[in-house]
Amino acid sequence: MDNLSNSFIPSIFILFLICFLSIGLFLKKTSKAIDYRLFLGSLPSLVRNSNHLPVWYTEVFCSLGKGSFFIDGPIFSNLKYLVTCNDKNIEYILKSDFNNFPKGPKFKQIFDPLGDGIFNVDSDAWKLQRRMAHTAFISGEFKVLLSNISGSVVKDQLLPFLVHVAEAGSVIDLQELCSRFAFDVNMKAIFGIHANYLSIELPSNDLAEAVAFIQEAILHRFTMPMSFWKLMRLFGIGREGEALKALKIINAHFYEYISQKRINLSNGVKTFDLLSSYIESSSTQEHKTTTTASSSPKYDDKFLRDSMLSLVIAGKNALASGLNWFLWLVSKTQIVEKKILEELKVLMSSKTGMLFEWPCVFDSNDINGLVYLHAALCESLRLYPPIPTNSKTVLNEVVLPDGSLVKPGMKISLAFYSVARMPWIWGEDCLEFRPERWIDDDGKLKRYDSKFFPFNLGPRTCLGKDMSFTHLKAVAAAVLFNFQVQVLEGQNVRPRASITLLMEKGLEVKIQKRVI
Repeated sequence: MDNLSNSFIPSIFILFLICFLSIGLFLKKTSKAIDYRLFLGSLPSLVRNSNHLPVWYTEVFCSLGKGSFFIDGPIFSNLKYLVTCNDKNIEYILKSDFNNFPKGPKFKQIFDPLGDGIFNVDSDAWKLQRRMAHTAFISGEFKVLLSNISGSVVKDQLLPFLVHVAEAGSVIDLQELCSRFAFDVNMKAIFGIHANYLSIELPSNDLAEAVAFIQEAILHRFTMPMSFWKLMRLFGIGREGEALKALKIINAHFYEYISQKRINLSNGVKTFDLLSSYIESSSTQEHKTTTTASSSPKYDDKFLRDSMLSLVIAGKNALASGLNWFLWLVSKTQIVEKKILEELKVLMSSKTGMLFEWPCVFDSNDINGLVYLHAALCESLRLYPPIPTNSKTVLNEVVLPDGSLVKPGMKISLAFYSVARMPWIWGEDCLEFRPERWIDDDGKLKRYDSKFFPFNLGPRTCLGKDMSFTHLKAVAAAVLFNFQVQVLEGQNVRPRASITLLMEKGLEVKIQKRVI
C-alpha cells in the first residue's frame, strides 16, 4: 500500500504539471494581431512576424486601438519591452526627457561593428562625435561640395545609365539602382573617392557588399539570444563568420583611405571631404586639450574608422531608401507627378526659355526653393521613413504621456513607420500620399516636428538632414523631368525586415524617355 502511495503521488504531480504547462501553451489572450500566452508571453507572435516587424507593429496598434503595447517574453525570462507609436511618447523620449533614454550597453554590443561611431554611443562619447560632425556639416565648403557632388554624379553616372536602360528597353531593379547611386555619392562626400558603383556594367564592389552584409548580420542578432550569436562569432561560424569576413574588408578599405588621406594632408594635398575635415578637426582638438593623456579622447585611426563607417551607413541608407520609396509613390500617383513636372517646367523655362538639351540637370541651388517637390519628399518620408524603428533603454522609472509605466533597464521600441498610419495622429487620410498636407494657404511649407521623425528629434536630430534633402531633390528632379518610371505590374510591394526600410523583393521598373 505504501509503495502504491509512493508511486501515485509523483504520478499525480507529473500529470498536474503536464496539464498546467499545456494550459500555459494554449491559453491566451488574443487580439487580431498579437497573442499573449500564459507562459510564452507574446514571443510566438514576435517570432512569427519577425520578417516584417514595422508592418506587424502597425497591425497590432490598429487591432488594440491604442498607440502602445508591451511585448512579454517567456515566464521567468525577465523580457519585457514597450513598443510605441504615440507621438507624445516619442517626443518625450527623444526630446523632453532625453537623458533618461540612452541607447544602452546592449544596443552597443549588437551594433559593435560600428565601434564608437555617433549612432552607437551615449554621453560624452556621443557629444564628441556630435561636435565633430556638426563642425564639418555647417562648413560653407561642405555645402558647396554637396551641391557639386549631387550634380556631378547625376550628370556623369545616373543619367547616362538611365539613357542606356531606356534605349535598351531593359527591366531594372530600382532599389538596386538607388543603392548604387547612394553608395557613390557618399563615398565621394566622405572620402573624396570615385567608386563608380553605378555604371552600365553594374560592377561588383566588395566594400559596398560588405557594408550591406554587416547590416543584415546586425539585424539577425535581434532574432536570437545574445549568447548564441556571440558563440557563433567566437567560432566564426554561420552568419557571424561571414560578418567577420565582411568586417575585414571594411577595415582594410577604411584604414587604407585614412592612411592615404593623412599622407596627402601632410604633403599639402588638400581636398574637402568629411574624412579630411575630421582629420583636421581632430588635430586641432588634440592641440587644445589640457586633460591628462588617460582621460583625453583618442583621435586615432580607430576613431576615424568608426566615425566614417557610421556616416557611410547612415548617408547611404537615408538616400537609397528615401529615393526608392519616393519614385515608387510618384509613379503610381499621377496627379502628384504632374504637379512636380509643372514646377520643374516653370523653373527650367525661367532659366533657359524652354530651349534646353536632353537630358537636363538642375542646379541644386535652384531646386532647393521648389515647394511642391519638397512637400512631396516630406510626404514620402512620412509614409516610409528610412529608419522604421528606433531603440532606447530606460534609466529611471517614469510614466510616459499616454500612461505607460516603464522601469529601469526596460527596452522601448519607437515605431516611426507606424506613426504615419495612425488616423488620430495624421488624420483620416493618413494612408494617402498627399503632399498638400505640407503646404499652407499661403503656399509655404508647414512643419510637423512633433510628429515627423525620419530625421529623429531632439538632441539626436540628424545632422545630415539638409544633405539628404539636397541629394534627394537633385535626383528626383533629374529622373522625373527626363524619364518616366514604369513599375511592372503584379509586384507585391511591402517593407521587409531590415535596419533600413527596404522593399522585400526590390522594385522592377522600365525607364522611358519623357517627352516634355
